[in-house]
Amino acid sequence: MTLLMDLTPLRGNRDFRLLWVGQAVTFFGSMITYVAVPYQVFQLTHSSALVGLLGLIEFVAIMASAFLGGALADAVDRRRMVRLTEGGLLLSSALLLANSRLSHPRVGALFVLVGLMTVVESLQRPSLDALLPRLVPKEQLVPAAALNMFRVTAGMIAGPAVGGLLVSGVGLGWTYAVDVATFAVSLVALQLMRAVPPPPEAERVSLKGIVEGVRYARSRPELMGTYLVDINAMFFGMPNALFPALALGFGGPGVLGLLYSAPAVGALIASTTSGWTARIHRHGLAVLWAAGLWGVAILAFSLTDWLWLALVFLALAGAADMISGVFRSTIWNTTIPDHLRGRLAGIELVSYSTGPTLGNVEAGGLASLTTTRFSVGFGGLMCVAGTLVLAAALPAFRRYSSLAESEPH
Repeated sequence: MTLLMDLTPLRGNRDFRLLWVGQAVTFFGSMITYVAVPYQVFQLTHSSALVGLLGLIEFVAIMASAFLGGALADAVDRRRMVRLTEGGLLLSSALLLANSRLSHPRVGALFVLVGLMTVVESLQRPSLDALLPRLVPKEQLVPAAALNMFRVTAGMIAGPAVGGLLVSGVGLGWTYAVDVATFAVSLVALQLMRAVPPPPEAERVSLKGIVEGVRYARSRPELMGTYLVDINAMFFGMPNALFPALALGFGGPGVLGLLYSAPAVGALIASTTSGWTARIHRHGLAVLWAAGLWGVAILAFSLTDWLWLALVFLALAGAADMISGVFRSTIWNTTIPDHLRGRLAGIELVSYSTGPTLGNVEAGGLASLTTTRFSVGFGGLMCVAGTLVLAAALPAFRRYSSLAESEPH
């Protein structure tokens, strides 16, 4: 059994390679901003609850735009949609830079810009996700998903680590400026790609079409399982809103980047040794095991006072999340017909964003009522309990096997 990551999709697919490289660079910049914004909110307000409130803003923005983004992904050229929204994200990052240069940066502006960026990302992400089945053949979907997870996790390691150094070393202005600069690479890569027009049976954007996508998702137990298991894991087990406060106990702002990066280190290790995933056919069961392991690791993270051990547990959590992501992505890309791929990608965006965004609100609110450590530990415990309940309540998902799946329904 080979453990090394399969690079075939990158070698044999020019457009996938262009998209992968461009998104790797721009995601690196986004992860720098991902650290800088909550740090700036905490710096200006000294409130974990307000940092957590960023998650509520993101949740509202996602719910307001994700379904529309999914419908657009099925109705227009997906590459063009990604390129237009990439320009919108560039503008939003430039406004963050401008706000940071003020003598008194506005906290309200940070919340508004986070909401705006989330809307644009929600319009973009379904088209971005729906591109994958059009760029690689079906037999390469699992290694392509692993490569995408590798790209994301590499950015989640380098971005927060560099972001923490930039914030503490050169200030927030230059930190945001780096993010702005990374968009140039992604925009060039998107320009070089070939067009990806909608499928012949594509429908115009309509409420009826959106409802059709929701009905399809509800009719497929393997899809509903991926949504519910991930929402449970991320809602209870997402501690990111508490990292600025936890960093103070572990050593200060310089440690903040390490806390954000540690889960990605684990995910990177898991992705680079992901060759074995192609041999696993019980994808639903694999997602359940990974979600449970995430909860156990988060619970253990809450119990240690040693930074190195805390980082180990966060890395273990990140590895579990990466494995879950590979199998969830594979289920989505092998069971959904192309003419519904964008709308279902919108639903997927809601599912995998709802947990983290509301989880940050839950973690910040509970920490303000109890303690930071209690909030993290309680979330990990509830994640494990919820995963066990869902495993019992979703037998069709638990038994789902890719060997029984032929063509998308």
